[in-house]
Amino acid sequence: MDRPVLPLLGAPRAERADAVRNRRQLLATAREMLAEQGVDKLTMDALAERACLGKGTVYRRFGTRAGIFQALIEDDERVFQERILSGPPPLGPGAPPLDRLIAYGQARSAFLIEHREIVRAAVDGRQPVPAGTEMVLSRMHIGMLLRQLSLDVADLDVLAIQLTAALEAPLLLYLSAAELIEDAVRTEERTARGWQELIRRVCRP
Repeated sequence: MDRPVLPLLGAPRAERADAVRNRRQLLATAREMLAEQGVDKLTMDALAERACLGKGTVYRRFGTRAGIFQALIEDDERVFQERILSGPPPLGPGAPPLDRLIAYGQARSAFLIEHREIVRAAVDGRQPVPAGTEMVLSRMHIGMLLRQLSLDVADLDVLAIQLTAALEAPLLLYLSAAELIEDAVRTEERTARGWQELIRRVCRP
């Protein structure tokens, strides 16, 4: 029942061996640069130079600077998705939908805070939805759980979009660097409490 709902982060499409090799080299180099220099120093040109690959290779692979960070976050996103699809409840299957919905928001907040720098750098303002595939993942899963709750609301799809924005937008767009870095633990705790209160109020019989 759950597994078909989140198809966004499946196995990567088949690629030529040299393309796979280049991708691995570029991502390994990008992680080294992040660890040494931070997000601000990771640019398309700097990555090409450090990886000893042509700029054209980097631009074809990632398209934009945001594309580098989107690729970096993909593996962790797949692990996160597997926790939703087949992990233990309440995040995984087997718990009541209300409990799963609360657990999802709390786990998603923790994920975004943990990966805050990469996730924010992955936002590409030229995309139709600025937060990219992450918000689509949340919207689909939240929508599924809302339908299982059989709520008496006019439009479940709109409600799923609104709850997704309430969950992801503060962490991606509004919270300050100090709140996310210097006070990350407290911010995660406050966000988890706020999400639980919001969901219990919205889903109140």
